Amino acid sequence: MYGSELDADHPGFQDKVYRKRRNYFADLAQSYKHGDLIPRVEYTAEEISTWARVFRELNALYPSHACKEFLKNLPLLVKHCNYKEDNIPQLEDVSRFLKERSGFSIRPVAGYLSPRDFLAGLAFRVFHCTQYVRHSSDPFYTPEPDTCHELLGHVPLLAEPGFAQFSQELGLASLGADDDAVRKLATCYFFTVEFGLCEQDGRLRAFGAGLLSSAGELKHALSGQAKLLPFDPRVTCQEECVITAFQNVYFVADAFDDAKTKMREFAKSIKRPFSLRYDAYTQSVEVLDDSGSIRMLVEDLRHHLDIVEDALGKLV
Repeated sequence: MYGSELDADHPGFQDKVYRKRRNYFADLAQSYKHGDLIPRVEYTAEEISTWARVFRELNALYPSHACKEFLKNLPLLVKHCNYKEDNIPQLEDVSRFLKERSGFSIRPVAGYLSPRDFLAGLAFRVFHCTQYVRHSSDPFYTPEPDTCHELLGHVPLLAEPGFAQFSQELGLASLGADDDAVRKLATCYFFTVEFGLCEQDGRLRAFGAGLLSSAGELKHALSGQAKLLPFDPRVTCQEECVITAFQNVYFVADAFDDAKTKMREFAKSIKRPFSLRYDAYTQSVEVLDDSGSIRMLVEDLRHHLDIVEDALGKLV
């Protein structure tokens, strides 16, 4: 897929200035080391103009098309990360904001990752994020993730703890899974986190970043003309993912918690030789591959439960 090299069908393929700029962003991402500050970028006037057109178009649609969690968090990003029409937010500011809100952090990336690598990042509450801007010749279309897609589509919901948990559980389910299971999980991710719909207050709303960063497909998905099916991971995982046109079908979840419960049940069907526990304090995953480690986990949970019960007793 795309990265610093572009295919012939990419809008910027024949633009030497744009391709040189893409190489600059690829170098930034590839030289980044864990623990470093994410490099700040001085965006060009053309890049800011492209962002502004996307920003205006989408913000006109959000009140009637976006889910309430998205609408709750977007003003916070305006306040804390300088989201506005004439400014492209910096990833370091966004990463710090997410860390405080939901425990997620951002890692810059040059382009597409494999499904296994991308899902593995989610397991550790790391979101791989591009810094480059789509080509100015077609601001309302991009064949790949760009910073408009990431910052406007993904980030407002990654700031929502319930949605962040859902995203992480998709990632955790992928660790140790075989290639076919990873493909199914990546497809479920695609039709929820990227193109998911939900019902809120008797109306359809979008929570997928692919919809929330594409004015055309956002309007299409909620037009009443699109094919809709209830979200069921066993069905969803078999659907074809389309990246160059509107989706053939969209899946509707009752709520994030409903989708999370269904994904947990689906994950139980994935065979792997161990179980996992994520430790939010150390940001690490513990592998539970024998009865001894599982017994230690149970004892640890009981210990924490005792602490909570004691604290509640003192409050009463």
